[in-house]
Amino acid sequence: QVQLVESGGGFVQAGGSLRLSCLASGRTFSDYGMGWFRQGPGKERDVVATITRSGEYTYYADSVKGRFTISRDNAKNTVYLQMNSLKPEDTAVYFCAARWRATHVEGSQYNYWGQGTQVTVSS
Repeated sequence: QVQLVESGGGFVQAGGSLRLSCLASGRTFSDYGMGWFRQGPGKERDVVATITRSGEYTYYADSVKGRFTISRDNAKNTVYLQMNSLKPEDTAVYFCAARWRATHVEGSQYNYWGQGTQVTVSS
């Protein structure tokens, strides 16, 4: 089992920044590809960004490219999502997820999920 706990969400004005963290425990963190997903009000859960086990490769949804940065620190068992130039449409619950050995853009392919952290961006 892998336990994931997100933190760092909150309320911010448009144009502002937030940094989300996801602390993992229970298994060897570097064995897992990691992803950040989000679910806005009345919307489906969508991928935001993913990062491979070593952190060498990343993927971003088009809607966040150039604004968000995913990173990980395997020594701290933590994956981060730096969010800059936030827009009201970024308002959502953000989840981190772990997938054995690889990443994927489909949330259904992930083995473990955190409880989510709310991000609200006002206009």
